[in-house]
Amino acid sequence: MTPTNPRIAVVGAGPAGLVCARVLQRHGVEVAVYDADASVDARDAGGTLDLHADSGQIALEDADLLPAFMALARPEGQDKSSLDQHGTVLASFVADDGDTAAPEIDRGQLRTMLAANVAPDTVRWGHKLVAATPLGEGTHRLEFANGTHAEADLVIGADGAWSRVRPLLSDATPRYSGVTFIDVNFEDVDHRHPQIARLVRHGHMFANDGDGRAIIGQRNSNGQVRGYLGLRTDLDWHVRAGVDLDDPAAVQRFLRKEFSGWADQFLPFLTDSDGGYRNRPLHALPAPLTWPHTPGVTLLGDAAHLMSPFGGHGANLAMLDGAELAAAIAEEATIDAAITRYESVLLPRSGPLAVGANEALDDFFATKAFDPADVPDHGAEHQRYQENAAAYRRRQVSR
Repeated sequence: MTPTNPRIAVVGAGPAGLVCARVLQRHGVEVAVYDADASVDARDAGGTLDLHADSGQIALEDADLLPAFMALARPEGQDKSSLDQHGTVLASFVADDGDTAAPEIDRGQLRTMLAANVAPDTVRWGHKLVAATPLGEGTHRLEFANGTHAEADLVIGADGAWSRVRPLLSDATPRYSGVTFIDVNFEDVDHRHPQIARLVRHGHMFANDGDGRAIIGQRNSNGQVRGYLGLRTDLDWHVRAGVDLDDPAAVQRFLRKEFSGWADQFLPFLTDSDGGYRNRPLHALPAPLTWPHTPGVTLLGDAAHLMSPFGGHGANLAMLDGAELAAAIAEEATIDAAITRYESVLLPRSGPLAVGANEALDDFFATKAFDPADVPDHGAEHQRYQENAAAYRRRQVSR
């Protein structure tokens, strides 16, 4: 590479940025990671992720962390069921023994594991990027809210949906999808919330009324279930409805009205949350998103291809992005050649998956009767993950 010791700055210590840093360090390449959070566990990292054999698991293998992941993963979390609003089970999937095509792991566990496996002091916590300024010849000046600054020969934007790095490459911004999740949380579910535990079981429950409303439950570790009360609605629904989001009783009244036609067994999802309600409108970048090659800067993960969570591709692609970019930096003669190689794979791969994920969200929240053909064949999906993983490794060996 030229320069001999390039200054590489990764902005964002999520899974994508941390995988990138870990793989770079395995190749002997120095890197600094900057993140706005005060520490790895300063905030709730969110729910659970299924890491696919053909993407997220490949990234972890490149990072030499696949065994560490498998020690934390929950293969039983791959189980899924689809219900209507009356509680009728319309479809279900139970993973075979030994199926590790897409096991689950809590986001917080994954982030902690990755952060623990980069060199000490790699991550500069408490560094919120406020400006990235080109200095010429691919170098950039980074300015942080704490008053510090840094210069880099390569800036890697792994800073998520509202990336401060993305404007160096594109004027694209996330757009509201028309769907909002109201997040709820249930602790010690097997004892304190047995009805929810029975519905969600070991994995995921998807309930849909065919009229733009849904309840999704996902089992996390340590007896926890995360719930997502989905609505096709306006972005300012709570303003129009006169609902104070900080008033749990007001939110409950709204939810009881919205889900009034649903079976009583779903009522605890609306009323029994441990810790209140969180409004989470779903946004996505225009897809497929591309940008002109720009010296000294590129993007990973949600900064590059923010998409709907349907399909579970976002975090998986983000981690594979990080591993592939790191390999390109280590193997190519120049930073510019590494960016070119990386983006030539990233952009054509992520575009169709983002389009498909966003269409799946629209379809799930469409006003229509249940069609069994709409339920993914998870067995075939898992087989495809394994076949794609084998094909990916063959291509890497032959390259």
